[in-house]
Amino acid sequence: MITIEHHDQVVKVSVFGEFTLADYRQLEEAVLVEMKFQGKVNLLVDLSDMADFTLDVAWEDVRFNWQHAHDFEKIAVIANGRLVAWSAWLARAFLDAEIQFFENYDLASDWVEAGA
Repeated sequence: MITIEHHDQVVKVSVFGEFTLADYRQLEEAVLVEMKFQGKVNLLVDLSDMADFTLDVAWEDVRFNWQHAHDFEKIAVIANGRLVAWSAWLARAFLDAEIQFFENYDLASDWVEAGA
């Protein structure tokens, strides 16, 4: 399950439990709408309450990142696990956005909103 908030050029996403392909498609739709109206997007992804993700989510993430390699300014990732942090680090190969990892939501939110 995910929740999505929009604020200026920032899309904030929180994942709870298993991150499914249907959830990821909601995320994609929210980001695409923001891109259409705001241009480049800042993204905050809170994965601290994510229990697991499906393989098709990982593949869709790679595909979406490749298609939108130049459409993000900043991406803040909040994660506790090494696997999640590693996969977000891997996204750097596809994106020219500034990506930072956090363990604290408020710090991540402040960083991604700065300049938005």
